[in-house]
Amino acid sequence: MNNILCPSDLSATSETGVAYAELVAKRLGGTITLLHAMNRHEKRTDGGELVREELEAQGHSVTQVRVDAQVREGEFMHIIEEASRNGHVLMVCATHGIRGLRQSLFGPDIIKLVRKVGIPSLVVQKQSPRRNDLGTLVMPVAGHERITALLDAVCLLAGKFGSTVHIYQQLRPGEQPSEALERNRQLMVQRLSEAGIPHVVVQEPSNGFSVGFSQPTIAYAQKVGAGCIAIMAVASEEYRYIADAEKERLLTNEPGIPVLCAH
Repeated sequence: MNNILCPSDLSATSETGVAYAELVAKRLGGTITLLHAMNRHEKRTDGGELVREELEAQGHSVTQVRVDAQVREGEFMHIIEEASRNGHVLMVCATHGIRGLRQSLFGPDIIKLVRKVGIPSLVVQKQSPRRNDLGTLVMPVAGHERITALLDAVCLLAGKFGSTVHIYQQLRPGEQPSEALERNRQLMVQRLSEAGIPHVVVQEPSNGFSVGFSQPTIAYAQKVGAGCIAIMAVASEEYRYIADAEKERLLTNEPGIPVLCAH
């Protein structure tokens, strides 16, 4: 059974995560594990009864797939990482973004979280569109040594949603792509072809010499009306010194385009 792990901090933002978990679970013919990590303050208030009631209420908003609501005590990062090892196919969660009110939960910590969990993650935001058929996925060419997990996740979602994948590569003036980038571009084409997933290769000239990749990727995704951007959660050697900031910008992009991560 394709079970989706959906962490929730019980905020209005997390309701978007629940909605996307339902969307994905329905397409996969799966179920949802709705998880809340209860902190000490929540437990002291009333023994956690209100937390359980709120989580159950979130679960009841899901009508198309089965939901198992679970409350576990402890530090949220540890609880979610531990839960991710229990056979789930994907984690779907919402982030509050850089300027979110609950930065100790799913704000700047989101990049740490998607790197810790043992499964691919689909990260959404409060402003992410509730109606999203994931018709177009944008996958930037990455220079990592291994991109198998990302390709597996992209093929899973694209196959179930009937998506077209845009293999996106920025070309800086006067530079040739590295061997790693060329190898992975070819690997992406090969894997998508073998899976029968429609795809196009887009090599877009850069307007300048900046090595940052987040803003051009977001701009291109907006231009083509992408329902998702797919990236490696960890840094490649080529972009290691800027990767954390760039990936955080992607995960918290202002248009709220969902981001699929794997490592």
